[in-house]
Amino acid sequence: MRQTSSRGAMPLSLLALATAAALTACGGGGGGGGGFPFFPGAGNPPTNPPAEGAYKAEIRRTALGVPHIKADNWPGVGYGYGFAQAEDDLCTMADSFLTYRGERSQYLGGDAQLVASSTIARPKNIDSDFFHKQVISADVLAKMIAAQPDNLKQLVEGFAAGYNRYVRDVKASGTAHAACRSEAWVKPITAEDIYRRMYAANLAGGYSNFLPNIANAIAPAPAAPTKMAARSGAKKAALQLAAVNVPELQVGGKEGVGSNMIGFGTAATGDSSPLLFGNPHWYWRGPDRFYQAQLTIPGQLNISGTSFLGIPVILIGFNDNIAWSHTVSTARRFGFYELKLAAGDPTSYMRDGKPVKMQALNITVNVKQGDGSVAPVTRTLYKSEYGPMVNLTAFGAPFAWSQTTAFAIRDINGENYRTFKNWLRWNQAKSLDEFIAIQREEAAIPWVNTVAVGRGAAKAWYADIGAIPNVSPTQVANCTTQLGAAAGASLPRVPFFDGSKSECDWQTDADSAQKGALGAARMPSLMRDDYVENSNDSYWLANPKAPMTGFPDIMGPAGTEAVSFRTRLGNLMAQGRLDGTDNYAGKVATADTVKQMVLNSRVLTAELFKDQALAMVCATATINVATDPQGGAAIGRDVDTGPACAALRAWNNTGVTGARGAHIWDEFWSRAALQSSATLYNVPFSASDPIHTPRDLKAGAASVLQQAFGAAVARVEASGFALDAQRGDYLFATRGGQKIPLYGGCHGPGYFTIACSENRLGKGGYTMDGNPNGNSYMQIVRFPEGGVEAHTFLTFSLSDDPASAHNADYTRAYSAGKWLKVPFSEAEIKGDAAYRSAVVSE
Repeated sequence: MRQTSSRGAMPLSLLALATAAALTACGGGGGGGGGFPFFPGAGNPPTNPPAEGAYKAEIRRTALGVPHIKADNWPGVGYGYGFAQAEDDLCTMADSFLTYRGERSQYLGGDAQLVASSTIARPKNIDSDFFHKQVISADVLAKMIAAQPDNLKQLVEGFAAGYNRYVRDVKASGTAHAACRSEAWVKPITAEDIYRRMYAANLAGGYSNFLPNIANAIAPAPAAPTKMAARSGAKKAALQLAAVNVPELQVGGKEGVGSNMIGFGTAATGDSSPLLFGNPHWYWRGPDRFYQAQLTIPGQLNISGTSFLGIPVILIGFNDNIAWSHTVSTARRFGFYELKLAAGDPTSYMRDGKPVKMQALNITVNVKQGDGSVAPVTRTLYKSEYGPMVNLTAFGAPFAWSQTTAFAIRDINGENYRTFKNWLRWNQAKSLDEFIAIQREEAAIPWVNTVAVGRGAAKAWYADIGAIPNVSPTQVANCTTQLGAAAGASLPRVPFFDGSKSECDWQTDADSAQKGALGAARMPSLMRDDYVENSNDSYWLANPKAPMTGFPDIMGPAGTEAVSFRTRLGNLMAQGRLDGTDNYAGKVATADTVKQMVLNSRVLTAELFKDQALAMVCATATINVATDPQGGAAIGRDVDTGPACAALRAWNNTGVTGARGAHIWDEFWSRAALQSSATLYNVPFSASDPIHTPRDLKAGAASVLQQAFGAAVARVEASGFALDAQRGDYLFATRGGQKIPLYGGCHGPGYFTIACSENRLGKGGYTMDGNPNGNSYMQIVRFPEGGVEAHTFLTFSLSDDPASAHNADYTRAYSAGKWLKVPFSEAEIKGDAAYRSAVVSE
């Protein structure tokens, strides 16, 4: 092995002390400090290092620790990226590899929940293990690997080797990652572990939302045939259901995680370069959190941006010629099939009059016991030709797996092995035209919209082109079962078809990239020289001046329901910039102006409704509140409105760190929004004026608004935070025992700047230390002559290690609104004041 630093060559023997010193030069040193609440367990020791000379990469770090990884080949750049990610986020990554291998229970116990939230939420370890062993079975993994191009395979192999190199080094002599480095479950991985992680990312819009349902889909024992009345009785019961209890969708649900993105064309920027603003609202902790880096192979690859931990390909970012971002799409990526079972065999179903045997998988999970021993637990889970069987009993009794009926779930991305090929091709794209052609050809993007801009291109691109189920209106009419219709109100636009008829199979177009998927020609896209925008509503209003309609219903609503306040605000901000009505100088979208406007933390519901609401709720000095409309907890007292009304009148309608009173509005609006639009608004939603409707509070809503306000004030008073407390006092992240004040808020009240804590105000404030989501990797990119100009944030910082210098630095910069002008060219990287370099090889 040989490692060099920017001060010259330093030969390395196997002496651990020298290795540790070199790692510290890369920014990975440090010791002490707690971290994630991991638990000890038993496992295998690290494997021996591979032969000399297989991998080599230079890891250059610049301000805030951002790594710029340079290598001569694909294995090398993967090696450097795997090493750098592990150096910064070893504990999170090692924990996540347990998840994707289905080994959490072996080390951490079966009943414990996942440490951090992600696209699979926080299920029990044992359910997570059975789920991943079921959906990422050996045959699926083999298909995933076989479908990848050679350069991606080399990247994956190098990434695994780089991760393993860091694991060996830190276990031998490291001082970083004290929370986990000595644990047995922190161990070497294989390339297959990376493929499992990549495949799991595909499933966020489908299978992942039904993890416990899939993990617990246990077939009933065969019983003697019963009269067919049993099935008809179940369907009658389904029709009587007032509502079906469906799980909260982590991705693609009513709330869930989201994002903002705006692509400005040259008519908006006023010069020769378009401009991209991208801002995923994503997890701050856990396996799906973002990591920022630049990957360079001279002449082949030069890409900067972000990917999930454990992913070796940049998923959102920019190169010399194109920049793109993503937001979660409204298009459904999954569907259910109701199966009519063969008489006397609940694991065979009828299809076109013939029985089909389900595929049985006898899956064993090792589970750590209370005394430290490990015992095997086995479940027999099943797959149909549509996908895994799913336990929908939680939907209601008629949805149970019975002697006559069972249910399967199909995720279009379960059969989509092109995803990372698409992203890797984008990483290398040389123009916006090439970028678009790749998206149309692969049709692989799994559950997100895309906005992109390119050097020399006057227009910005929006598309929701990816892997989406292909179901016709005729099929929806003829194939939806009665149980499916009952579920439809809770799962709109999700196909819930009769699995006994082949005519109900998802269809295939001439240009479909895979069986059962829509062809690219039938999915929406738009190019504009002013702007395109998406904030998680459908494709319909990518630009309100050019609404798109006529696409398959599964893509999302198009003019039939109101868009979110955040979508409205995003368009008002973009249009206000071009009209010059937003209080910033000029009428063009410059990088400096966009940097300010996307952090200004406007609250649209306050701008629209605060004065009207205060006129109603402040008309009486006290409000008697019996129970909290949100949750029903008893309050049982008169609430004085005067101080809260005064605080809100003085409030500036933003969520900036110094804003006073924003929490009163947050608490009030979260309760007011429980009312229907018909109850609240004078002017209903209009498809002809979607950015300005619904609007105006109804006078008749005064009584329910007063109750919402009284409860909100009571909760704030009980929280320990003053009614006029500054935003940063109760919205914060903690690093090194110190609170870092933050800004923004949640989606519901119409914040565009997102910092959304799951923690209640009265439980210590809106802390971003648990399992929040919010602004994550943010980028503003343009293409001036001869270079790339990029400004970024990684809001939660690069490292999960409390002892790392890069555990809080980016977060403090974000708190202060100090964007990083990230170096991209070789001259910029080497000229950075914080530049340091080390070569890792083996």
